[in-house]
Amino acid sequence: MCTMQVDTVLVLFCVCLMGVAGRSAHQRGQKLETYKQSRSRRQTSRMDGETHSNSERPILKRSSDMTKSPMTKSEQLLRIDDHDFTMRPAFGGPPIPVGVDVQVESLDTISEVDMDFTMTLYLRHYWKDERLSFPSTNNQSMTFDSRLAKKIWVPDMFFVHSKRSFIHDTTTDNVMLRVHPDGNVLYSLRITVTAMCNMDLSRFPLDTQTCSLEIESYAYTDDDLMLYWKKGNESLNTDERISLSQFLIQKFHTTTKLAFYSSTGWYNRLYIHFTLRRHVFFFLLQTYFPATLMVMLSWVSFWIDRRAVPARVPLGITTVLTMSTIITGVNASMPRVSYIKAVDIYLWVSFVFVFLSVIEYAAVNYLSTVQERKERKLRERLPCTCGIGNPDDMTCDPQISGYTTMDVNRTANYGTAGNYGMPENGGRQERMLAQVVLGDPQLTGQVKRPGYVNIWIDTHAIDKYSRVLFPGSYALFNIIYWSIYS
Repeated sequence: MCTMQVDTVLVLFCVCLMGVAGRSAHQRGQKLETYKQSRSRRQTSRMDGETHSNSERPILKRSSDMTKSPMTKSEQLLRIDDHDFTMRPAFGGPPIPVGVDVQVESLDTISEVDMDFTMTLYLRHYWKDERLSFPSTNNQSMTFDSRLAKKIWVPDMFFVHSKRSFIHDTTTDNVMLRVHPDGNVLYSLRITVTAMCNMDLSRFPLDTQTCSLEIESYAYTDDDLMLYWKKGNESLNTDERISLSQFLIQKFHTTTKLAFYSSTGWYNRLYIHFTLRRHVFFFLLQTYFPATLMVMLSWVSFWIDRRAVPARVPLGITTVLTMSTIITGVNASMPRVSYIKAVDIYLWVSFVFVFLSVIEYAAVNYLSTVQERKERKLRERLPCTCGIGNPDDMTCDPQISGYTTMDVNRTANYGTAGNYGMPENGGRQERMLAQVVLGDPQLTGQVKRPGYVNIWIDTHAIDKYSRVLFPGSYALFNIIYWSIYS
């Protein structure tokens, strides 16, 4: 009986709890419905306000454009899979015209040793491929990167006589593909190329060089591809800031020619010519002025006394070695060509002048030694020196030789003790004058009357003539040299 009463109480308690929960849920539902209705009213009022404001100005609508649709893939729009792009456009028909224009970004290096140059440029191709035409109402063109360029036909251009070349890939491949609705295509590349340049260095460093960059199709002959400059000579544009340390860029220009290969045929070839004139001031400071100064320094020995051997010999050797160093330094940075360059002519002629100044002193020294020997032998043969060796010693035997007062005074003026050939007025001419009356047949042989013996030692005349001949000859050489090569 008690158990039944407890169960009844529990059932009533559960029913009460369920009633309370139901009322709470109903109240929350009413609140949510009220929030939704108020939010709907706010949105309706905002739309009514926008409609009212838009009614005050005209509504501009853009027509639908497939190229702007995010659901359209470029491959589907251009129908990449519907055509065989391994074949050129209009295969089997007339050659496809491909226009080219170039913008030179920089001219990096010119190497005389390797006979090449390095250039960075933008290479642009223009052609029409109707297979790439697409419908478009407003968008005039579509631009793609290198990923699509690998799926369609593009001209197979290469650089003739190039040593190295690459397409820039920082931060991505520097390739642009722009397709117009009518099928016109622009294909642009940023390339750095190192190409050969045949230089004539016979006038180096007073030379002017002309280098060429040649562009050609690798596979398609002129029967399949007609390569041309799109705007003639205006197809080549250059950056005004382009400059080189050793060259002055005089001009750029373009030409077009046909190239023939015996095994494949004729090909259209485009040329980019640029003319460079070398700056000579650097070489004047580093080569010509030092060489000229060394030649002039070698002339200093002509004013140094011939008996100052320690002064003249080292001076000549130093100038010769310095000229050898200059020649070696210039040739170390030049290619080993089989012809003579202009700078070689100047340096070797300067070297010859320096070398001849050393030879000149060798000749002066040798002739002075020979004259001293002759003078010594003559003094040994004469009965007396007659005041030549010592003007105060007048002890000659009058039976053998004689002299007058005039003779003694004249002799004394030209001969001093221990210094032959040094006049009192400072002149450099050496002269030994002896007036001897030869009366002894044993000494004179068949001579039985008074006679005069004049002995000239004039070795300093070589130095005097060299002071004029060497500078004059070198000045004449410079006049001829610069009139020919400047």
